[in-house]
Amino acid sequence: MQTPSEKLRDAWTRHAAVVARKINLAWWIQTLSTPLVTVGLVGACVLLLIRRELPGSPAWILGVSALSAVALLAGIAWLVARRHFEKPEQSLVRIEASMRLRNALSAAKAGVAPWPELPPKVDAGVEWHWQRVIVPPLAALAFLTAGLFLPVSARTDPDANRPDEPLAWHNLDSDLERLNEEEMIDETYIEEMKKKLEELRAQEEEDWFSHSSLEATDSLKKEHSAQVEKLERELARADKALGNLEKNAGGMPAAEKDRLLNQFDQALQGLQNGALKPNPQLLDQLKQLDPKNLGQIPPEQLQQLRDAMKKAGQACKDCQGGGQGNEWLDELLEGEGNGEGEGKEPGEEKGDGPGGKGGVDRGPGHSPGMLGAEGQRLDTGDLTGLESKDLSRSLPGDLLQLQDGEHDVDKSAVGPRAGGATGATGDGGDRVWKDALDPDEQKALKKFFE
Repeated sequence: MQTPSEKLRDAWTRHAAVVARKINLAWWIQTLSTPLVTVGLVGACVLLLIRRELPGSPAWILGVSALSAVALLAGIAWLVARRHFEKPEQSLVRIEASMRLRNALSAAKAGVAPWPELPPKVDAGVEWHWQRVIVPPLAALAFLTAGLFLPVSARTDPDANRPDEPLAWHNLDSDLERLNEEEMIDETYIEEMKKKLEELRAQEEEDWFSHSSLEATDSLKKEHSAQVEKLERELARADKALGNLEKNAGGMPAAEKDRLLNQFDQALQGLQNGALKPNPQLLDQLKQLDPKNLGQIPPEQLQQLRDAMKKAGQACKDCQGGGQGNEWLDELLEGEGNGEGEGKEPGEEKGDGPGGKGGVDRGPGHSPGMLGAEGQRLDTGDLTGLESKDLSRSLPGDLLQLQDGEHDVDKSAVGPRAGGATGATGDGGDRVWKDALDPDEQKALKKFFE
């Protein structure tokens, strides 16, 4: 059990340790403040440069790097500030000097005097100036936050100097992704096509548009288009045959039934032999289906099978490489319905499209809108004269004024004249001949027409 003297000693020692920690923390903050603001400003610039030069850098890696730099700086500042650190014994001296205890604590520490009583408040004579303490860390935090989150545009795009790849590659990629998303096509074909595309992309960029590369691309595109069209066609044939067999199962002639069964078998063989096949599940269902006994199959199951076939066919139809790229040209030349060729005589047959089929007794049949819909005719209105305020700037040919006027006709009667003249001045050419030409001109003109 401690004596009262030992309790006073421990109490004064604790107060001295608190003061020592306070003094040491102040030395550390003072040593860290200026470098922390500097590192915060420089770190913000470095973060902005990294985000501009390497736009793909993850933000969390940059944040952890900034915190690591600050922690390293704090450790260095702690080591530098340690030479100014204060021990509890020195803090006791600071306390007795501030409270004017006349070396009572130092004498008690040396054991030559008793420990003085502990006052209600121990004053070491030091206080925090929070304005000076808190500003540097907040400034550094603001700088680093700006470096991490301030919007900055990338200086160089990694793909900026990369040439655009052929459009056919993009279309093939889109088709393969669409077929893969529908999950109705065998993945083997998709993987093979992607492998071929990667082989084309593996060439040197300057060779992407070379003659050999474009030929290989065109061949791959045609191959893909043919496979897509074939799969769509065979699926449509099989679905049509199943639909007709199901609809007319009871009263269908034997010959017609055999024809539909043969059509389904041919479509199934085409699906099996093509490079582009339906997914294995759908293909197995078609193989196990017996079209001769459709009545024994539940209608829901048969309808589900047909829906899967239609879905796969629609996926093929949506492909850009599936032969749909020239539909605009077909519509341009054929139109959406039957039309008559121009120059067709009444009673002649109509052509199959806007242009018809031509013929020796028909017009060419060009569609009036073959190059697009005719624009609406604009009513330009009447010409309106513009009044020029500054005639010094007018040019030859400028319209200065339009004015409506009437001929001034002299309607007064003319009586007989001397010498029996009637006063007639002639009309038309006679007037020009007699009144507009002088005698020399009349002779020259008469000689010319002889």
